[in-house]
Amino acid sequence: MATVYYTDWQTPLSSVRLVSDGVSLLGLYFIGQRYFPTFSIHWEPMPDLAVFRLTQQQLSEYFHHQRQQFDLPLAPQGTAFQQQVWRSLCAIPYGQTISYRTMAHYLGQPNAARAVGAANGRNPISIIIPCHRVIATNGNLTGYAGGVDRKQWLIQHEQALPTHKSQQLIPNPRVVDTDRNSISLHSSGFDNPKSQI
Repeated sequence: MATVYYTDWQTPLSSVRLVSDGVSLLGLYFIGQRYFPTFSIHWEPMPDLAVFRLTQQQLSEYFHHQRQQFDLPLAPQGTAFQQQVWRSLCAIPYGQTISYRTMAHYLGQPNAARAVGAANGRNPISIIIPCHRVIATNGNLTGYAGGVDRKQWLIQHEQALPTHKSQQLIPNPRVVDTDRNSISLHSSGFDNPKSQI
């Protein structure tokens, strides 16, 4: 089994664990959240990894309202449907929210709102792949593995309260170099070889 590198880092919300294969970011988890990854002998602490330093820098800018898009190499692991949902999450503009039902329609599967919610809950890269921007049709904040309090904080931080939600997605986010196990994400209009979200 390949070595997995990790480091823990403090954010305004709580400590998070960053996980990498040495090149790309595999995960960003709130410590103790639902679906927190299981530690194994193949995990190695590596706080000075370049992708961790870059992630910390961009998250710091995000938390200080100096960044709305992330420019990071990402390789989240999941099923084909999960990958599809995660790509669509990256099309939700900063400061806006949509419903699970709207996302299901956007994916061409209008009866799949529950499955969309489940895939959101399994998103391994919190904040950067912005599953916190998806809410219930009635405006309730539900289905966030990191906890509803954190979801509310992130939405308010982006000044996108549920009472001012948008139902629009950026159409056709470009996806490159995909396979069934990982995704590389580019927002449309960018040619950076790294993932531009």
